Amino acid sequence: MNVPAKRLPLAAAITATLAAGQPLLALGQDNPALEEIVVTGSLRSLPGEDVDVFGFGKSLLETPRSVSTISADQMERFNVNDIDELIAFSPGTFTQSFFGVAGSLDIRGTAGETYFRGIRRVDNPGNYATPIAAADRVDIVRGPASPIYGPAKVGGYLNFNPKSARAGSGEYLDENTGGLSYTTGKWDRQVLAGDLGGPIGDNAGYYLYGEYEDSDSFYDNTATEQTILQAAFDVDLTERLHLQFGAMYHDFLGNQVAGWNRLTQDLVDNGTYVTGTAQPLDTDGDGKISDQEYNATAAFGPDGQTISQFFLFPSFVTEEDLNPLSALENPGTTTLSRSNVLVDPNDELDNETLTLYFDAIYEMDNGLKVTNQLFYESLENNNENAYGFSQGGETWVFEEKLIFAYTLDGNGMTSSLQFSPSVRHTDFERGNDFANEYFDRRDLSQTAAERDPSLDTRLLSTQIDADYDDYRFGDYTMWGLAFLGDFVWDNGLNITLGLRQDWLDMESNSDLNRLLSPDPDLVAANPNGIVTVTDSDDITSWTVSASWATPLGLIPYATISEQSTVVASQMGDLPVALVRDGTATDVSELVEFGIKGSYLDDTLYFALAAYEQERTDFNAQDIVTNATTQTEGYEAELRWVVTPQLVVTAAWTNVEVTMATAVENGTQFSFFGAGDMPQINPALIYGGQAIGLIPVGGEGNVAGLKQGIPENIFSATATYDFDNGLAVNASVIDVDSTYSSFSKVVELPAYTLVNAGISYETDNWKLSLTGKNLTDEEYFRANFTNLFGAQIVLPELPRHWVAKVDYRF
Repeated sequence: MNVPAKRLPLAAAITATLAAGQPLLALGQDNPALEEIVVTGSLRSLPGEDVDVFGFGKSLLETPRSVSTISADQMERFNVNDIDELIAFSPGTFTQSFFGVAGSLDIRGTAGETYFRGIRRVDNPGNYATPIAAADRVDIVRGPASPIYGPAKVGGYLNFNPKSARAGSGEYLDENTGGLSYTTGKWDRQVLAGDLGGPIGDNAGYYLYGEYEDSDSFYDNTATEQTILQAAFDVDLTERLHLQFGAMYHDFLGNQVAGWNRLTQDLVDNGTYVTGTAQPLDTDGDGKISDQEYNATAAFGPDGQTISQFFLFPSFVTEEDLNPLSALENPGTTTLSRSNVLVDPNDELDNETLTLYFDAIYEMDNGLKVTNQLFYESLENNNENAYGFSQGGETWVFEEKLIFAYTLDGNGMTSSLQFSPSVRHTDFERGNDFANEYFDRRDLSQTAAERDPSLDTRLLSTQIDADYDDYRFGDYTMWGLAFLGDFVWDNGLNITLGLRQDWLDMESNSDLNRLLSPDPDLVAANPNGIVTVTDSDDITSWTVSASWATPLGLIPYATISEQSTVVASQMGDLPVALVRDGTATDVSELVEFGIKGSYLDDTLYFALAAYEQERTDFNAQDIVTNATTQTEGYEAELRWVVTPQLVVTAAWTNVEVTMATAVENGTQFSFFGAGDMPQINPALIYGGQAIGLIPVGGEGNVAGLKQGIPENIFSATATYDFDNGLAVNASVIDVDSTYSSFSKVVELPAYTLVNAGISYETDNWKLSLTGKNLTDEEYFRANFTNLFGAQIVLPELPRHWVAKVDYRF
């Protein structure tokens, strides 16, 4: 019994919701006696709007999966700036740092994905910050996507719903409406945004949005400049044919933030930092250290190893075995500021993304609904970090999806059926430079004027278009057929079934001419310098869900599914080795049980879920973007419009993630930190690095659990509108302690984050002020726990403020 949510023009505080006033009816059952109830003041936080998890447009209450939705009204009231802050509203979304860039959520402890209006975008773990200010609503689906959407990661996804020309009730805006806003804040935050929407004649509407940001940062040598442009159009060509089309352009210029280096427990607990400068390696005097100059250090190392030395286990490291060029000069200690982080003034993260969509929806006389969706996205990225990592490349994707939908009523049951053929093509080219990536060589206690950049600045591959560790280009095409059925009986029973088959053709090429150290056998076998591998595969996905709308108003549900995934890397590119070995695809499994309910005239919504999910192939993984994991946990969510003025939410997350491949192999490859090697003086290694294997299982070893994701997280929000233009809000997020690395040698403390704000609104103006981290908690976010977590960690923002002025017309 879902009454569609209504939205008034954007200038108003709006919302709407489920019909109410009597016990919950069977889903899909008509009741002419019901009146539409509008729950004012809810900020569209209640589950009235359709969320297309399965493609049937069910509300959150009706959907047999763990899902949250956060409206633009909520994000505006609480001054949400990036996706990392969504943890206040949604369980299961605590996200580790991806070098300080809020690209994609971690969902249920593993890397998630981002969708645009229900279609998967190009992978973005940390290529640019996802611009949620341009969203009318974001939906967070925990667990793998439905088969209707194609192959997906096991963790889940965020669905980005752009600002639309239509009101939620299906009516166009009656007149032009829009506004201008200016946002400022601590550290010279400067954001200017504007939007304009309205009708085009009697049968069309438009919505335009633009945003420009030029902001400094708490972190040294860090700034963000970005431009976001968005346009959306809706047109009724006839009574039966409707078009929706639009575009979004995003130009992002900033940098990644690795955080603190030379990580120790003393640094986290007390801010005590090991100082000292690395020894000079720039033998040609050009101010940068080339790969060849790094590799020349092998002449001084035991067993011919460079200052990047491999040891089987951390306990095998001895001071006598270290390369003498790894030792710091003039070591000592000092207290490090949290803003002193591993960012060079010349570091750059430059990303340009263009997204286009065109939907045609036709409803026939016999009830058949045909939807044709076209989607295109391109991503061009250049990422340079002076400590030794660079990436450059371009990816574009095109998807065509055709959906035939039909609904049958009769014999006490409503059947909704969908059949969907689709094709998705991805074209990629990406160069990667990481072999000589040294986090600890730079002394963060030195100012830019004091530091000699030639001691730690790498000559990067993207600067010379050579000496890459990996340079790949290619494409892959997926042809898919999906069928979904949703069956609702008058007694409240609801069964949802889905089946999908995908056929993949994949090609990935390695350009040996651009590599630092190409395999001599491959060079001899490929005179043109190009290694080409191809593979084809067919993969199956399916889902079965059952729920029951009980007379008590509770809806218990169960879902089991098996979802295919493509193991792509950081720009949607396919590693040559995975295509060659036939491990570029895999399958994930989900078992989820839950219960949902709506009470108090549908002003109180809650949901509980328990789940287990896992990737099945231990060899098919990308350790950064799509690792093989086994996850189990519990999630709870509550949303309550206590009065028309008071809205509260609460969430709880309990999660445990096991690194399945590490457990299977008994080891996990990692960069060793000082805590891994207590038997040596860390000043003897900070000018280089030790790498090797962390033992898993057995007495005295780690158990194989992923770190950096707290086991328990509690969050709550509240907002009160005084009905005179004044409103207040507050949020609290309580997070368990966790560890920075897989090896569990540096513990990151538990913390409680408190935010609060106040706003005042007139007919045309709105002013808001938000204080964040009001208690000035010193807390940290882990960074790449499986690889680098023992060497680096991100200190999070201290107490700060954000203010916004908004004019509406």
